Amino acid sequence: MNAQILISKLQTERKQLLDHQLYKKIDNPIDLQIFMQYHVFAVWDFMSLLKALQKHFTCVEIPWFPKGNPSYRYLINEIVLAEETDLDYYGKRQSHFEMYLDAMKKADASTQLIDDFLYDLSSDSDVLKVIQNSNLPHCIKQFLNFTFETIQEGKSHKIAAIFTFGREELIPDMFTSIIQQIQQKFPEEDLKLFSYYFERHIELDGDEHGNMAMELVSELCGEDQENWDEALEISNEALIVRKKLWDGIAETLQSNQVTV
Repeated sequence: MNAQILISKLQTERKQLLDHQLYKKIDNPIDLQIFMQYHVFAVWDFMSLLKALQKHFTCVEIPWFPKGNPSYRYLINEIVLAEETDLDYYGKRQSHFEMYLDAMKKADASTQLIDDFLYDLSSDSDVLKVIQNSNLPHCIKQFLNFTFETIQEGKSHKIAAIFTFGREELIPDMFTSIIQQIQQKFPEEDLKLFSYYFERHIELDGDEHGNMAMELVSELCGEDQENWDEALEISNEALIVRKKLWDGIAETLQSNQVTV
């Protein structure tokens, strides 16, 4: 197997996400605010996937020693640089998560759910316990549990597969679907920060990060068929759990009830 074959085996799940009903349900500013309150958790947990890979392939302890394959170090550190310290809409350095929070505030979307969750994490590093004890909607809990259970399992090729095929390779097409719908329905709204976040991800992931991430998975799986099989299985699960997150947001929009 190789990365392109793996992608071909994920087409059904990818299409379900790219054509998801959610995008057409975001009809007014309140709908958009609800979407952002849920989606911010995917923006946040993405960084933990990336940092897990950085821990696997680079030295993040003191004293420093050269660790692992220099090519892996470069791939990961290059992505970390952009994700943690990119240029925001105003030309200032920010992480993409911080950009998204600013976009939420600009759109008058509440950040209470994510703020409370991160506050709880600041006093208890057991992330799975914090997720379980939180008042987060079920679809968000499912999404986060999947991410952190895979991280705690510690298999680098599986973490890289989620990062690549559940995020980096998928994001340009998926975000394009989202932003096209939003821009058509909200031409009069001041969504410049929201649009900038999505357009920046489309640019980076489509032109650079997606290919770099696929190269990493290919190197990690190599000629080991078991690794490729596990990468396919976990990637498929990543797409399914993303769909469940989208389903949950769509159901909330349908009932027009926000849990905050």
